[in-house]
Amino acid sequence: MNRVMEQNKSLKISEKDIMAAEGDFRQTNAVLFPNISLSQTGIATNNPLMAFGIKLNQQIVTQADFNPDFLNNPNQIQDYATRIEIQQPLLNFDGFYQRKAAKAKLTASEYQSGRTRDYLILEVEKSYMQLQLAYKTVEVLEKTKEAAMENKRLAENSFKQGYLQRSDVLAVEVRVTEIDNQLQYAKSNIQNASNYLSVIMNDSTYQLMTPADSLKILATQFSLNSVSENRKDILAMESAKEAYYQIYRSDKMSFLPKLNAFGSYELHDDQVFQGSANSYLFGAELRWDVLNGTKRFGKAHKSKAEFEKANLELEQYKSKSQLELNKARRMLKDTKNNLELTTLALNQSKEALRIRSNRFAQGLEKTTDLLLAETQYAQKQLEYYFTIFQHNSAVAYMEFLTKE
Repeated sequence: MNRVMEQNKSLKISEKDIMAAEGDFRQTNAVLFPNISLSQTGIATNNPLMAFGIKLNQQIVTQADFNPDFLNNPNQIQDYATRIEIQQPLLNFDGFYQRKAAKAKLTASEYQSGRTRDYLILEVEKSYMQLQLAYKTVEVLEKTKEAAMENKRLAENSFKQGYLQRSDVLAVEVRVTEIDNQLQYAKSNIQNASNYLSVIMNDSTYQLMTPADSLKILATQFSLNSVSENRKDILAMESAKEAYYQIYRSDKMSFLPKLNAFGSYELHDDQVFQGSANSYLFGAELRWDVLNGTKRFGKAHKSKAEFEKANLELEQYKSKSQLELNKARRMLKDTKNNLELTTLALNQSKEALRIRSNRFAQGLEKTTDLLLAETQYAQKQLEYYFTIFQHNSAVAYMEFLTKE
């Protein structure tokens, strides 16, 4: 479990989603903090208007510069300008709501990552149970094979003494072959379960794994009858709905004017990086885009529809989650009942096999009846352990559905 929490790819992907959402949220800092830029510009010109303006910026205008000949036909002049510009948002209502939407999206990503962790815990538990079941299946089949080999020995002895026909011996041999085939599949299932655990743990060695304990019945105690509103996936969808709502409010607020402050500080000189003359400018702008075609109306209409859609999806998801919880509760109850029945059937088939084995050893039982009893006992053992697996899986799934 620790390895999965540290190395699982799905979990790392969800963490990257959080980082991306954090990046989107940090971008909205532009609504609060100033935009500052620094530039260095170098130009050369003999344009009359620009040349005179450059002299003014460099503060080198003299009386001779007002000579019409110099004004109309100036010599080439150079200007190197260092400029610092600041833009400070003051009132951008749509930006404030965009920031809230980004924050809600970040929260949704964090909740979703937490739910991904819960799901991985469930996957690890189920995969571990499958590994337990695979080993238990091999254990049952190996014991069944030992019993089958003993029956084969008895059948061959009885055949030599003339008590059984050759067909009886062949039937026992067929049964041994069937068990060998089942055993091979069971060992392959161990490999499959081990490999899947390796994938979840991001382990490329694909080692053969052994469970630390055997398959046993897990205790159950669930009192919750409805899906908790604090479940991480529910909270994630609530946050997503909130993000859509804030986007809708942002689009509505885009109809309001925006107030921004601005300022600049400039250094001018005919030599680079000197700046013998300086000047500044500052002010504020109240801007109101009265009509931008119908683009803003359409955008607000779309965001409203997306918000309403998110709300409907949330209600639908809650209903489906409640349905899953009800089904899981019934499944758990069914597995408990089935566990009692399979336990009874296992004990009965075990006793039936014991009786028939004793009678067969005494030559009082048909080979076919013995093989049938042996097959039923092996089948009931496998059914019993599979029922335990189903019960434990149901318990793990209930824990997943009721986890906050």
